[in-house]
Amino acid sequence: MSKPSSDRLAARAPATSRYDTVRLSHGSGGKLTLELIEELFVATFSSAPLEELNDAAVLANPGGRIALATDSHTVKPTFFPGGDIGRLAVAGTVNDLAVMGATPAYMSVAFLLEEGYDMAELERVVRSMKHTADEAGVAIVAGDTKVLGRGHGDGIFINTTGVGFIPDEVNLGVGVVRPGDKVLVNGTLGDHGIAVMSRREGLDLSVELESDVAPLNGLIAAVRRAAPNVRFMRDLTRGGLAAVANEVVRRQAFGLRVFDARVPMNELVEQYSEMLGIDPMLAANEGKVMVIVAPDEAEAALTAMRAHQYGRRAAIIGDIVRRPEGVALVETAYGSRRVLEMPIEEQLPRIC
Repeated sequence: MSKPSSDRLAARAPATSRYDTVRLSHGSGGKLTLELIEELFVATFSSAPLEELNDAAVLANPGGRIALATDSHTVKPTFFPGGDIGRLAVAGTVNDLAVMGATPAYMSVAFLLEEGYDMAELERVVRSMKHTADEAGVAIVAGDTKVLGRGHGDGIFINTTGVGFIPDEVNLGVGVVRPGDKVLVNGTLGDHGIAVMSRREGLDLSVELESDVAPLNGLIAAVRRAAPNVRFMRDLTRGGLAAVANEVVRRQAFGLRVFDARVPMNELVEQYSEMLGIDPMLAANEGKVMVIVAPDEAEAALTAMRAHQYGRRAAIIGDIVRRPEGVALVETAYGSRRVLEMPIEEQLPRIC
C-alpha cells in the first residue's frame, strides 16, 4: 500500500464537529468530550474494543511473549512533505515493536490538544493515523484526550502505546551478534530529518524532498522469513545510523564498520547536509531499519528488502569486526577511517 498523500487525506469528508476549533470543554469529560470521542475517534478508528467505550480494552492474546512500546510525538510542522504527526505516531510505534521480532497487533492513542487547535487539522491527523494503522494491520483500541489552555500546548502532541506478540523461538539482540555478521539498511538515510527541516525553515529546494515515514513491519517480516538468523534490528530514528551503531558496539568485544561508499543517500540530502555541516549519518529517519544478519544470509535479506516497496534502495553497508572493540568506524573508498561518534545533542530538534 502506498503512502497517503496529504492532499488526498485533506480532501475527504468535511469536519464532523460543529466547532471549528478545539475547546477546553472538549477535554472536560462532559458532552463535548463524548461527541469528540464518538464522532471523530471511534468513528474513524472503528475497532470493536474502542466502540465499547470502557475504561480499558479487553484484547485477545494469540500466545507468545508480549512486546510493549510507548512513544510521544512532537513534530513541527505538524504536516510535512511525505507525512504528518499522525502517520509518524503510528509508524514509529509499529516499528519499535517490529524490530524486536514482534507482530504488532494493538495500539492506544492519547492526544494532548491546545485550546484553539483547528478541528479540520485534527480530523486530518486522525484519518492519517487510521490509514497508517490499516496499512500496518494494527487496531487502535483505546485512547485518551486532554485539552491544554491556549498558549500551553503548541497545537498537538500524541502519545502512542503498542502491543505485539513475539514467538518464543525468536531471540534478537546485541548478545547474539558475532564478528563477520553483515550490516544492512533498507534505503537512503536522513530523508525525514532534512524533509522536516526544509519545510520548517521555508527552504526553496529545486526538488521537494519527502520524509520516509512508514510502518516497516511488513518489510521486517519478509526479511525474517528470508534470513532466519537475523541477529539484531533497530529503526534509525533520533541520532540516526550513528546512534544505533554505537549502541550495538557499546561495551562489546567487537566493533562495527560502515563502508561510506555503500551507504545509500539521496543526492539532495547530501547537498543540504554539506551546506549546513550536518552529518546525514546522524540525521533521523522514520522509515529506515538497520539489520544485522549472519554472513551467509546477507544476500537473501537484501533481496527480501529490495522486493518490498520500502526497501528498493536497500544495501549491505558494513560488517561486524573483531577490532577495534567497542568502536563504530566509517571506512572511505580510499581506505581511510574515522570514528562514527555517538551524537552528543540533537542536531535537528522537534522532528519526531
